[in-house]
Amino acid sequence: MPDYLDDLRFAHVLADAADAATMGRFKALDLKVETKPDMTPVSEADKAAEELIRGQLQRARPRDAILGEEYGVEGTGPRRWVIDPIDGTKNYVRGVPVWATLISLMEAGETGFEPVVGVVSAPALGRRWWAAQGHGAFTGRSLSSASRLHVSRVSKLSDASFAYSSLSGWEEQGRLDGFLDLTREVWRTRAYGDFWPYMLVAEGAVDICAEPELSLWDMAANAIIVTEAGGTFTGLDGRPGPHSGNAAASNGPLHDELLGYLNQRY
Repeated sequence: MPDYLDDLRFAHVLADAADAATMGRFKALDLKVETKPDMTPVSEADKAAEELIRGQLQRARPRDAILGEEYGVEGTGPRRWVIDPIDGTKNYVRGVPVWATLISLMEAGETGFEPVVGVVSAPALGRRWWAAQGHGAFTGRSLSSASRLHVSRVSKLSDASFAYSSLSGWEEQGRLDGFLDLTREVWRTRAYGDFWPYMLVAEGAVDICAEPELSLWDMAANAIIVTEAGGTFTGLDGRPGPHSGNAAASNGPLHDELLGYLNQRY
């Protein structure tokens, strides 16, 4: 089985370059922000970071395909890099430090493309998380200075911490009643949002999290980090991996109950 460690090292190089670009424009008074057709914001920093990553991939991995949030798919083949240049753009443009660059390598397998490498880099928080298939998940400043991640052992919802992004998506999908029932059952809820709940699940600081509507680039890196930390990552339909258009992540023992509440009366 491939060890993917060379790809992981390269993903860190890509993240370093993206961090420099995004931090250079964070809180800039002249930052240019546009509204995309789906009514979500995109900044000049989103575009610049993705262009930078794509350029390095084209030079160093010319045979690999690329899927990015801002510029779509380029290339074909059994290996595909998936990029979200700034996950949390709304935070970024308002000066909130909770945003990250998400980089994943996905490889074609028997059940389709699955993530085999993931890096989540949040430079304004001074944090980075990563994983490669079969090698575990880690957090730290660098590959040589890192701590291994492992999900929690909480086994009861009444003891669990639940993280989410917002209420609106659950209401739009008709899942709000089950969502609210879940919030009443758990020990604690917090709306950390975007990539951060998944990293907190991987760290064992949060036990369950979910989002009702996502794209592949929002999930691919998160999925491999959660699973390599010993957790479970599926869609709300229970399908493993980042392909369902939504996500539920947990420490494992709580996963079925998490899905049960979020699909309640749906």
